[in-house]
Amino acid sequence: MTMNASVSTPDQVTLKVSGMTCEGCARTIERVLSRVAGVASAKVDFDLGIGIARGTAGATELISAVVQAGYGALAAD
Repeated sequence: MTMNASVSTPDQVTLKVSGMTCEGCARTIERVLSRVAGVASAKVDFDLGIGIARGTAGATELISAVVQAGYGALAAD
């Protein structure tokens, strides 16, 4: 999947993720995002520091899940 930090659509939310130190962190955040109600799929790119969640979940719920897991997240512009 191509990661583009500037694209969000009604069925896709792109987040800027901070606090990751390795690929394992990215996989952890993918699992966290995948468990949010309404998320059909999630992908996190460690190198770019972004995550993309597809489905019906909103940015607020996704950001909250990432923060509760111990990382930082903001909606990408």
